[in-house]
Amino acid sequence: MIGVIMDALLMLLLACALAYGVRLDKKLKSLRDGQLAFAGAVNELNMAASRAEAALASLRASGQETDLLHDRIVKARAVKAELEALIARTGRDIDAPPPAKPSAAIEPVRPQPQAQPVSGGLLSPEQVERFTPVLQALAANQSAKQSLNRARRSLDDDLFAA
Repeated sequence: MIGVIMDALLMLLLACALAYGVRLDKKLKSLRDGQLAFAGAVNELNMAASRAEAALASLRASGQETDLLHDRIVKARAVKAELEALIARTGRDIDAPPPAKPSAAIEPVRPQPQAQPVSGGLLSPEQVERFTPVLQALAANQSAKQSLNRARRSLDDDLFAA
C-alpha cells in the first residue's frame, strides 16, 4: 500500500513537473519571439540613424554653401551700388557741361582718353576694367545657385526616399 501511495505521489509530481515544463516552454518561446522582434527594431533604428547622419552631412554642406552664397550676395550688392553710382556719375558727366572755373589763369587743356561704346553707353577702359569683377561675381553667384539647387535636390531625394 505504501508503494502504491508513493507511486501515485510520484506520478502527481511528474504531472506537475510536466505542466510546469509546458508553461516554461511557452514563456521561453514568447521571449525568443520578443528578442527577434527587438533585434529587428534595433536593425531598423540603425538604418534610420545612418540615413539621418547622411542627411545631416548634406544639410551641413548646404549650410556652408548658403553661407558662401550669402557672402557673395552681400559683395554683389556692394558692387551693384558702386556700379549704380558710377553709372549715375558717368551719365551726369556726359549730359552736363563742365562747370566753369572762376580763375584768372587759363589752364592748359589735357586730352581726354577716347571712350569705347559698351552696350548703350560710353565707358573708358578704366571703367570697363572695373566692371570685370562684377561679371566674375555674377558668374560665381550663378554657379553657387546651381550647386545649392543640386544639394537641395539630393537632400530632398534622400529624405523622401525612406
